[in-house]
Amino acid sequence: MNVAEIRDHVRAGGLLREAGCDSGAVVAMLSGGRDSVCLLDVAVALCGAEHVYALHVNYGLRAESEQDERHCRELCERLGVELEVVHASRGESASGNLHAWARELRYEAAHALAARHDALIATGHTASDQVETILYRLASSPGRRALLGMTAREGRLVRPLLGLTRDETGDYCRELKLAWREDVSNDSERYARARVRHGLVKALDAVHPAAQANVLRTATLLGEETKLLDGLVEAELGGSESIAIERLAELPVALRRLVVIRLAEDACGGFAPQAGEHVGEILALGVRGGRAELHVGGLAAAVIEDGELRMIAIPPRAQRPPRGAERDR
Repeated sequence: MNVAEIRDHVRAGGLLREAGCDSGAVVAMLSGGRDSVCLLDVAVALCGAEHVYALHVNYGLRAESEQDERHCRELCERLGVELEVVHASRGESASGNLHAWARELRYEAAHALAARHDALIATGHTASDQVETILYRLASSPGRRALLGMTAREGRLVRPLLGLTRDETGDYCRELKLAWREDVSNDSERYARARVRHGLVKALDAVHPAAQANVLRTATLLGEETKLLDGLVEAELGGSESIAIERLAELPVALRRLVVIRLAEDACGGFAPQAGEHVGEILALGVRGGRAELHVGGLAAAVIEDGELRMIAIPPRAQRPPRGAERDR
C-alpha cells in the first residue's frame, strides 16, 4: 500500500478520527522506530498536528539512546508536534524483567500525558507484532486468550496500525522520506520476542507462505467466537458475583471453566486464566461442605461457603518501590 492507501485504511478503522481523534487529542508513543514514525505521521495527517502529542522515553540503556531522542525531537519539530520526553534510569543491580520495567514505565507516562490532555493513547503495534504476540503467548501461557492477541482498542489505548505489516509501515516512511531509528537490541537472541521473530515466524513462513495471515485470521475468528462464549457466561451468571456449587457441577466442562475464570477476573480486576484449572478442586470442596478458601492463581481466591462459590481479591505479595522519572518538553 502507498501513503494514501495506508491513511485511508487507518481512517476507515475509525480509531483515529479527524478533527481531534474522538476525545480531542491523541498521544502517539514514539520510540523512533519505523512503526512509531509511521504512526505519528498518520496521526498528524488525519487529526492535525495541533491535536497530536508525542511521547518518547529515553531509558538510557543503550549507547544510541541520546541519538534516538535527538531523532524524535527533530521529527516532531518537522511535523509540528509537541513532544514530551521522559528520562528514566535503572540501576545495574535492579532485579526483575527489563522489558516489563520499560513497558510499565512508558505506559504510566503515556496515561499521565493523556490524562492532562484528555487524549487517546496510540501505539504503533502492527500485524507483524500481532503474529509474534500470539505465538509468544501460545508458547508461554495456556488458554484461548493466548490466541486472541492484542485488541485494536482497550479503553483509552488504541492500535491504529494493527491491520498493517512492518513492511508496509517501512514503505510508508520511505515514500515520505521519513527516517527512523533501528534498535539492534530488538534482534538480540537474549530476548524471547526476538527468538519468536527470527526463529518461529521464519519457520512458519517456510512451512506455508500464508502462515502469518492464517495466524491473524484464526485470532479474528476466535475473537468473534469469544463474544458468543462471553454471552453464555453472562447469561449463566445473570450479573451475580457467585454461583451455586450444584449449578456449577451441572454445566458443561468448558462452561464451568469459563464461569470460574469470569468470577475470578471480576473479583481481582485482572487476568486469572489459571482459575479454570481449579474447577475440580472447587467442586470437591463444595461436596465436603463447610467453608473453604482456595487460591486460584493471580490475585484471586475462591470462597466456597453454604453451597455457593464466590471469588475475592487477595493482595499482591509485594509491591516494587516507585521509580522516579524526569520529564521535559
